[in-house]
Amino acid sequence: MTDPLGFWSIAEQDPGRVAVVEARGRQATFGELAELTNRYVHGFRALGLGAGDCVVTVLPNSLEQIAATLAAYQGGMYATAVNWHLAAPEIAYIVDDSDAEVLIVHERFAAEAAGVVERSAVPHRFSVGTVGGFRPLGELTAGQPSGRPEGLSTGGTMTYTSGTTGRPKGVRRPLRDRHPDESAPLSALLLALFGVKPHEDNVHLCVTPMYHAAGGLWVTMSLHFGHTVVLMDRWGAAETLELIERHRVTHTHMVPTMFHRLLQLPADVRQRHDLSSLRHVIHAAAPCPTETKQKMLDWLGDCVWEYYGATEGGGTLASPEDWRRFPGTVGRAWPETEVIVVGSEGQELPPGQSGTVYMKMPESLRFRYHKDERKTAEAHLGQFFTVGDVGYFNEEGYLFLNDRARDVIIVGGVNIYPAEIEGAMQQCPLVGDVAVFGVPDEDLGESIKAVVEPAPGVEAGEAARRDILDFLGGRLAKQRRPHSLDFIAELPRDPSGKLYKRRLRDPYWEGRTRRI
Repeated sequence: MTDPLGFWSIAEQDPGRVAVVEARGRQATFGELAELTNRYVHGFRALGLGAGDCVVTVLPNSLEQIAATLAAYQGGMYATAVNWHLAAPEIAYIVDDSDAEVLIVHERFAAEAAGVVERSAVPHRFSVGTVGGFRPLGELTAGQPSGRPEGLSTGGTMTYTSGTTGRPKGVRRPLRDRHPDESAPLSALLLALFGVKPHEDNVHLCVTPMYHAAGGLWVTMSLHFGHTVVLMDRWGAAETLELIERHRVTHTHMVPTMFHRLLQLPADVRQRHDLSSLRHVIHAAAPCPTETKQKMLDWLGDCVWEYYGATEGGGTLASPEDWRRFPGTVGRAWPETEVIVVGSEGQELPPGQSGTVYMKMPESLRFRYHKDERKTAEAHLGQFFTVGDVGYFNEEGYLFLNDRARDVIIVGGVNIYPAEIEGAMQQCPLVGDVAVFGVPDEDLGESIKAVVEPAPGVEAGEAARRDILDFLGGRLAKQRRPHSLDFIAELPRDPSGKLYKRRLRDPYWEGRTRRI
């Protein structure tokens, strides 16, 4: 018999297979999770929800989060998972902007949830645990049948951008009138681009919050391919290695910041764990310093894959072989997508010339920013869109990224790319994390500011500042070295590794106009 594809088909044929393992050990089989998902759909319908309606969650990585996402998918609805680090006004903005009919929160975020109630008129509110003003989540499913609902259609997610440059924007794609059992296997085909196959005892380790576009996507794709999913609650470098060994993890999705933290672990900690089960360690979300990537390949071997994309879509892919051939590349375009580099006059640039990177997705996957036609238009050039990254192609058609256009520092008329400086500084053993950005300079226009989170055990001060800058002497040309360096206890990153650089940069520009 051919192994089935798609979560519900797998649950029907092999209900006893373990689907999800939570951080605290709670497990669910494919059959149990399918029944819970069905009850969610029946419960949503009993509240009056139908195709195109939106369910918002403020939940940790959990069975409830997965069930809500899958329920929306098979019920023809949108699911929006909200960053639980946001303050109540920020969460309320997304709840209202998404036109949510249902809000599900966890008692861990009760204080923020109370503030949302004061600011939002969402009709139906449920909670995992006790939260004032919310009904227990059990009331949504109480008395609802566990069987598959009738009249199903394919839903989707409406993920909000991280808001690192302003208000989050809902990335919304049109829903298709197709049964979810037909759509589910197709929605997981991105896995196949990396050589990840259905079944074959694959185990996915989810190391990022599911509110992050990639975190949620890789969980659901893995389930549609019949893989067991292991959830982390909060990421930790040593814990990641322990979980890989314990659960015989075969694939995971990380960001370069996690690579950096893993490489900072003592050698004996890294060597004590059996990581031989790993087949694919896939990374994206930010430029990865060449030296960091090389160290990961040297450590784990040719299982480290890279891709370039965004919440809005993608993208390019670089196999280990591609990257070894062209160190620093983020690869070539995915099948059925196009990637171009565009100059300031809107013209497509030849290889070797840097410009704005634009991508084109198949028509069925094209997006709009919810309720913001102006931003949608600004992001598009015909059928191509951009998220503001700057890069170039080599002669063989492989893409290299410089940085985000908004992060480029213009020093005396010369473009300086912070990502290159950050990558060099991350190799210094005194540096735990680093952010580089431009600050006003009366003479140069902008000067280069570095803000460093010291590595554990390193004392911030003039001696460390001097040693870090000396470390860059043979690694960066003088014009690309920081003009000033400050220390901070912890850089403002979210758990998915996104750096809120504007929180560091904006105070320097108060009352001034920046050209980007």
